[in-house]
Amino acid sequence: MAFGEGYRRTMARYVATVPSTRSADDAFAYVADFRSVAEWDPSVQRAALTTDGAPIRVGAGFRVSVAMLGRTTSLDYEIVELVPGTRVVLRGESRTFVSTDTVTVVPRGTGSELTYDADLALKGVLRLADPVLGFAFGRLGQAAEAGLLEHLNPVVAG
Repeated sequence: MAFGEGYRRTMARYVATVPSTRSADDAFAYVADFRSVAEWDPSVQRAALTTDGAPIRVGAGFRVSVAMLGRTTSLDYEIVELVPGTRVVLRGESRTFVSTDTVTVVPRGTGSELTYDADLALKGVLRLADPVLGFAFGRLGQAAEAGLLEHLNPVVAG
């Protein structure tokens, strides 16, 4: 085996599975339009569509401003894979790191279940700080998971 084969660098990763009272189509449409990230992820200060056309299509772009580790960072996201109503993969990049976010939605009873899988990797020499990033990212991920749970399960006034 050559040096480096079989080695996978550890990245900051957070995976959450959230039940929803929304239908699978509705839950998918909400999260796949990545402007919604500003509603459910408390670390996101702003999210905007940066391309013309529909927000849920391969090639759609988003600018997301995130507060992390005491700094605000902007990431440019793009939808790179799409299975309508089921799966979307977004790739985000800043000057210092790359994020790959995969959202999968499946029907469950009268609602749905959403799995959000986010991988974050620092660039260049900053990779040495991946363990620190992993700890911080875990805390941010927990807050985002709570936000998803809240927004995917709206309370109906009765």
